[in-house]
Amino acid sequence: MSKLKFTRQADADLATLEQTKGLVKRLKAVRKALGCLETNPRSQALNTHEFHSLKGANKEKVFEAYAENDTPSAYRIFWHYGPGRDVITIIAITPHP
Repeated sequence: MSKLKFTRQADADLATLEQTKGLVKRLKAVRKALGCLETNPRSQALNTHEFHSLKGANKEKVFEAYAENDTPSAYRIFWHYGPGRDVITIIAITPHP
């Protein structure tokens, strides 16, 4: 099991979801995906893949995980491994354009 660490941006993204009444369904999907990331970041349900146009602060590979699929403006979670063992850093939680 991994420990999730949130950047300021990811914290702000999650707070916006929590405070916006019209996004309750999306918040639930994001929380479910975050739980899945904690237990198994390679879960097929997340459809995780490397996001090549972005690198972590220390040049880490960044991955994109699906919180939703087949939904307009479906939410995605951007993350990387580290720092340290068994830590996943959540970079951002955003709607897909």
